[in-house]
This record gives sequence, structure tokens and C-alpha cells, in this order.
Amino acid sequence: MKHVAVLMGGLSAEREVSLVSGAACADALEDRGYRVARIDVDRDLARVLERLRPDCVFNALHGRLGEDGRVQGLLDLMAIPYTHSGVLASAIAMDKPMAIRLFASAGIRTPQGVETVLDDLLREPPFEPPYVVKPAAEGSSVGVVIVHDAEDRSLSARNDVDRSTRLLVERYVPGRELTCAVLGGEALTVTEIAADEGFYDYRAKYTDGFARHLVPAPIDPSLFEQVTAWSEEAHRLLGCRGVSRCDFRYDPAQGERGLHLLEINTQPGMTPLSLVPEQAKHRGIEFKDLVVKLVEDAACDL
Repeated sequence: MKHVAVLMGGLSAEREVSLVSGAACADALEDRGYRVARIDVDRDLARVLERLRPDCVFNALHGRLGEDGRVQGLLDLMAIPYTHSGVLASAIAMDKPMAIRLFASAGIRTPQGVETVLDDLLREPPFEPPYVVKPAAEGSSVGVVIVHDAEDRSLSARNDVDRSTRLLVERYVPGRELTCAVLGGEALTVTEIAADEGFYDYRAKYTDGFARHLVPAPIDPSLFEQVTAWSEEAHRLLGCRGVSRCDFRYDPAQGERGLHLLEINTQPGMTPLSLVPEQAKHRGIEFKDLVVKLVEDAACDL
């Protein structure tokens, strides 16, 4: 019987959703006969793993420490196979400005963006509104703000942003929200996300009733093919393992040049509302089978 340690919780702003993802994955593994240890991750993780000596790790952490290459490096050093991507892919994907430079070099269209800090942004915005401001290294739309016009004071009123925090400012792409999961190098399908209020923020992602998922997305076949091709290419460029998910905006007014890749997520959510399990189910892969597949494909970088 394989012993799997499920890492969840952690120290990031995405702790709560990670606990939900981890619990769902642990339940699925236990139901399939695995021996499971549930670990709410703290700074004593190495000591806990040394005591438990699991056969592999299911990494259900989200955000900093858990999906930016740091936990992956620890697991490599301890020679414990783990799910999802390795150190390099995880670190690049979490650093949005770096990932976007890589995508652009491969011919994948991304929004025009500038890296800055809050004081510089408030003093001299790089673009006329509307534009999007996001932390350079966070996930789940944590801290994302859309500045709609020159009179918008939402940024200057915020007191939860460290003045030295790296920010990515991007031109706002109007239109439709699309996302595509890649499992084992193959795109699953494309989902269109329709947020009932505002944009697809943290609340819409993890609160029932705030967004509708259209699976498969009701889009032109050529656009569908472009989304899946770019998602597979982004997965390959970063050297991702297991499953990843790419998020896009599509502006129909720009025609074939309206598609823009926003980011890639190397550890997508695994909650009951999450997009990857939903796309997998569309392809005939039940949630428990998806979790088992990720565990059976676990590996180290070393």
C-alpha cells in the first residue's frame, strides 16, 4: 500500500483554498486504498516528512512556498517523489514577468506589461487606464486590481501592499475569459468563465454562485485550437509535469490577434469548484482517477 503525504494549508494568502484542495485529494486517495498522511504545512515540514517517510507527496499547496519551487527543492533534496511541476517550472510560472517574457519569446501573445512597485505606479502609471495591477508572484487572483479610469483611487487607498512589492501592470484586455488545462502534455478542453460580478477574482474562483463555467467554451473552432495549442506549448516551454492550467483573455474586436495568455498555473486548484477537475470530467476522467494519476506520475527533478 503506497503511503502518500498530502501537503496542504501552508503559509501563503491561499491557505484556506489549499486546505479544501488538500482535503478533497486526501479523501480521494483514501477511498482508492492509499495510506494517507495529511500535513498542514509549517516551517517544520522537513522534520515531519523525515518522521513519516512517505513513498511520495501530493502537493496541494497554493501560492508562495508551495508552488514557487521552494517546497519542490526540499522534496528533491529529500528524494521524495512529488506531484506537479519541479523547481524550475514552478519558480518561473510563479514569477509572472519572467513567465511572460518566456512566452513572448516563443511567439505566444501576452498583454503589454511593465514591472514596477506601488510608489512608482502611483506617481507615473505606465499606461492610460484601463489597466490591470497584480502582484508579480501570487496566484488565485490574490491582490489583482483593475484600474478603470484616471479618477480611480483604489490603489492609493490600499494599505495591504508593501511599497517594495514587485507589481506587474498590464494593459487591460476586454472581452472573454478562457482557460485550458494540460494533463500529461495534452490539453483537456477549453472553458469560458463568466463572472457574475466584476472579474474572475479570488471570490469568484472559490465561492459557489459567483461565476459560470461553460464547458466546452462556445467559441470558434480556430480559436479553440489556438488556446489548446498555446496551453500545450506553455506547459512544454516551462518543463511542467502532471497538470497545469493556462488563463487567457480574448477580445473579439481584435479578431485573430485578440487572444492573450495571461499566466500559467502549475498547481491548479482541486476544490469542488475548480476548473481542472471539471475539464477532466468532461473528458471522462473522474476526480478520484485524476488524483490517482497525478500520484502515480509523481517524480523528483534529481
